[in-house]
Amino acid sequence: MKIVLELSDKDLKYFRDNLKAVRKAAHGTDESVILATASELIEEVADAEAPEFVTGRIAKLKLLIDMLVDNEWQLKGPDRTRVLSALAYFVDPDDLIPDRIPGIGYLDDAIMVELVVLELAPEIQAYEKFNEFRSKRPRGEGEIAKQRVSLQSRLRRRRRDVRESRRNKRPGRSPLGLF
Repeated sequence: MKIVLELSDKDLKYFRDNLKAVRKAAHGTDESVILATASELIEEVADAEAPEFVTGRIAKLKLLIDMLVDNEWQLKGPDRTRVLSALAYFVDPDDLIPDRIPGIGYLDDAIMVELVVLELAPEIQAYEKFNEFRSKRPRGEGEIAKQRVSLQSRLRRRRRDVRESRRNKRPGRSPLGLF
């Protein structure tokens, strides 16, 4: 069975507003708490034997966590803040649909992961390319550092291009308006 969710601008605004409220509430939360709680959510969803739709999406949070804890990737500044802000949504178990509600408690989390992954596509693509490069076992740290700098610079250019095109369409908002 295939179920397609079509989110209107009003729906996206609803999710955007909720994400902003949660991020505001989580402001000042220690990074380690955000990372630990997001990791716990991944485990809870697996243990709860949630529907495949949910588990598949929640598993994508692992990549975001990896981006932040990977010592060779060294994500910093606004790039790091964007990823942490995305993960902050998953800190609150009583978000849009409280996680403790059997069967549907993680549905809002799955939808938000889908939106976050779309919004963080430049960060995710850069990190995946970095992992691909790294898996080929370059000769030394210098090569890894050079590749990291190159990919993170490309990521920032892509973000800048998105902002530029956004200014021409909808001032002050990213394509989904999440970050």
